[in-house]
Amino acid sequence: MRVTEIFFSIQGESSFMGRPCVFVRLTGCPLRCTWCDTAYAFHGGAERTLEEILNDVIGYGCPLVEITGGEPLAQPDVHLLIAALAERGMTVLIETSGAIDISPVDPRATIIMDVKCPGSGMADRNRWENIRHLKPHDEIKFVIKDRGDYEWAANAVSTHAFSERHTVLFSPVFGELNPQTLAEWVLADRLPVRFQLQLHKLIWDPATHGV
Repeated sequence: MRVTEIFFSIQGESSFMGRPCVFVRLTGCPLRCTWCDTAYAFHGGAERTLEEILNDVIGYGCPLVEITGGEPLAQPDVHLLIAALAERGMTVLIETSGAIDISPVDPRATIIMDVKCPGSGMADRNRWENIRHLKPHDEIKFVIKDRGDYEWAANAVSTHAFSERHTVLFSPVFGELNPQTLAEWVLADRLPVRFQLQLHKLIWDPATHGV
């Protein structure tokens, strides 16, 4: 697998926010979201064997691990990594754009599927058929850039009854949408979603890699 970085930090997003977590950032992504904050993972990286990755992850002594990118599901061997981590009793999170078929993902993993809003420029790449493959413990995330994104996401949540089956996360695009504005929209509409900020960007400099 081609890996951009492996690091230990505080989980900044999802319902696991605030917990110590090991991150495995795989290289490469077929999408180009306008607000992407990990463009450095589009290219480069280093080829690592499954054993090397496992040794690095296990070395941190942390039971929570997230495989992210880039787009981790773009590398077929990621499924071997997911299974190997799960077999060792680790809680495995997979951060995915949802633009690639999620049906092969090991059911022991928790999928955090990032549904692309129009403001990302990638909404036409959403693979809506993935919805039926989501498990009850999987989570759905919407990154909101503006009011148009908010209304689009709120409609998607209602149309697909996401909140009845999954944790739904609404997150403002860092530096573009005022968090207070998004929070007030959610409150005004009584949306059954979890408002979240990227906690790691509040702890460390937002431009810092490996956190």
